[in-house]
This record gives sequence, C-alpha cells and structure tokens, in this order.
Amino acid sequence: MAVISTEKDTDALHFRLVAEFDAGTERVWRIWADRTQLQRWWGPPTWPATFETYEFEEGGRAAYFMTGPDGEKARGWWRITAVEPHRLLTFVDGFADENGDPVPDMGETTATVTLEDLDGRTRMTMTTAFQSLEQLEQMAAMGMEEGVREALGQVDALLAEDAPG
Repeated sequence: MAVISTEKDTDALHFRLVAEFDAGTERVWRIWADRTQLQRWWGPPTWPATFETYEFEEGGRAAYFMTGPDGEKARGWWRITAVEPHRLLTFVDGFADENGDPVPDMGETTATVTLEDLDGRTRMTMTTAFQSLEQLEQMAAMGMEEGVREALGQVDALLAEDAPG
C-alpha cells in the first residue's frame, strides 16, 4: 500500500488522501463493507477500533470506539449517506460521548471514499470536508493525517490474507 498523496486545503475546507493497493476494487471495497475487516484497520495500531453498530447501507448508522494504549476510549459515529458498491461510500462522521451521543461542539465532517480500478489494482481517494477552518485546524492538530496514514498502513496485511499464491 502506498499513500501517494495528501492535501490539506484550507480554502476548500477539506483533507484528501490518495492511496493505492495491489488488489481489485471488489476486494478493497470489503475492507469497508465488512465490519470485521473494518475493525482491523480503522484507527491507528495503538488505537484499535470496535464497531458496536454497523449498518452498511444508505441511511445506515455506525457507532464505534477506539481504545488507547492506557485503556482510554475515544468514541465516534457515522451516518452513511451514499453506498455504490465497489465505487463510492459517503458518510457523515463525528465524535461521541461515553453514551454514544454526538458531541456537538466538535462538529461533524463528511467523508467521501472513491475507488478507482487501475487494471487490477485500486486507487482509493478519501476526502473529508469540514464545516469550518477552525474545525479543520483542530483535527489537524489532533494528528488526523498521521492517524489516517497509520490506520491505512494496516490494510496491506489484511488484503494479503486472501491474495492468490
């Protein structure tokens, strides 16, 4: 896997990451569609994710927490707004409190994931749109780019598990 580019655009209020994988779009799609696989890479290695709810369909919801090295938990939620198998996933994303309720002062973001076929390989583009420059800068200061890079760094091993040969 290679993260081939990242871009923080303070004018457009988005963060974009592009990665390429040595697997087809159908296989890469499963790392999103299958809760068990998603849990194995969503979150950096030192903050593994557990999805308590995962309704992978348009209008579906997800509730998860990531557990830190000292046992602390960071909670989040998704509201899935678009699913086009093997091509597109869009969801609204936010932080949650210990009861799983949204934390309004942290705002929400909209994530768009697209998969593009590269002759048997896949280019995945993840674009996160923010509500304000302050929110974008706050997330950047919290280590968003590093966290996403570390999380995606776990995908190759997952994809290799059912690779031929």
